[in-house]
Amino acid sequence: MNHIPLFDLTGRVAVITGSSRGIGRAIAERLAEQGAKVVVSSRSQAATQDVADAINSVRGSGTAIAVAANISSKDDLVRLVERTRESFGKIDILVCNAATNVHFGPLSTIKDEQFRKILDNNILSNHWLIQLVAPEMITRGNGAITLVSSIGGMLGSPLIGAYNISKAADLQLARNLAVELGPHNVRVNCVAPGLVKTDFARALWENPRIARSAEASTPLRRLGEPDDVAGAVVYLSSDAARYVTGQCIVVDGGGIISSPALTE
Repeated sequence: MNHIPLFDLTGRVAVITGSSRGIGRAIAERLAEQGAKVVVSSRSQAATQDVADAINSVRGSGTAIAVAANISSKDDLVRLVERTRESFGKIDILVCNAATNVHFGPLSTIKDEQFRKILDNNILSNHWLIQLVAPEMITRGNGAITLVSSIGGMLGSPLIGAYNISKAADLQLARNLAVELGPHNVRVNCVAPGLVKTDFARALWENPRIARSAEASTPLRRLGEPDDVAGAVVYLSSDAARYVTGQCIVVDGGGIISSPALTE
């Protein structure tokens, strides 16, 4: 019998994009808590370094490194992977968390360049990064990849439709890659957060009408916190989920299964 704790990530190396704040930072902190070496990445070297320093101060020197990378740049992503391998020798866990939304409003008003930026940053960049990391996971016969999607990928919206389209594509990207990489024991899954109190979603949860409506229609009667999502990613990254692939864990307090029209 294997007596290694199911959630123990000791000896594993994780790369987390968009991890200088919010959900990404919580994921990096919680993966490190379970023993993983973590690579904190975002566009800002200073911001990523602050997070890496904070993790190292708690978990010990050498637990985390900071590598600035813009997900819209393939060269930056290549450098992110190379720097990780130089520092830690491998990549066991990849969390594609970074995302962009540059348009609020109906699709009829979105500009072509805005739509392209959303699709490139939220879909193509994930594809690029997985292409860079998957070969070594295949060779090793083990790996865990998690895409941070959104419940928006399962819903229509007059406000964030383009973003929702990109997140729906991430759900299918995970399913397709799970089929392709599964024979090599490389798992690919999604988490789909609801409305989480982060800077990224500030335009939504700081709107009193939207916040009240979201809380009232959510069975747990609150908005999400970054740690709520981090817990699901820790699970999917660990041996606790070793027989889970091509799936999406919805982390939204039950909102997607509740009917707002019938709530009090």
